[in-house]
Amino acid sequence: MKKTILLAASHLAALALGFGLGVYFLPILVAERAPDAAQLATAAKSAAYSATFRKDLPGSDAVHWGTGTISVTPQRIVHQGELAPGPDYKIYLAPSYVDTDEGFRAIKAQSVQLGSIKSYKGFIAQVPAGVDIEKYDTVVIWCEAFGKFITAGKYR
Repeated sequence: MKKTILLAASHLAALALGFGLGVYFLPILVAERAPDAAQLATAAKSAAYSATFRKDLPGSDAVHWGTGTISVTPQRIVHQGELAPGPDYKIYLAPSYVDTDEGFRAIKAQSVQLGSIKSYKGFIAQVPAGVDIEKYDTVVIWCEAFGKFITAGKYR
């Protein structure tokens, strides 16, 4: 009986570890190739605004963070930096600066989702027609699958 319990416990622990590692590594394995530095620099040239992503935000932690520069134009958002890999990242424009899960949940309904983030070493996200960047002042990266704040930068 004791041997069966130990075997079951060890198998459950191995299953949990495997699942956790899969959740972490799968986004890395299926990530799209990031634009090269020249593409990012060219896309960022005409930026009306810029902001910085930092690792030390209250809502960020060892596995949920972003660094680098965000450049905002009426047509696109350009990130030159790095994001911690994760599943189902979305980019939002928010009407006010937030830096925690709770803060973003409070204003998520007033924010506009621009699309999915599929690369972690820089990206170019299109601003859909009809979205006015002047109505917002912050770029937020949010993990939709787990409802987790990743990072944010205030551009105005």
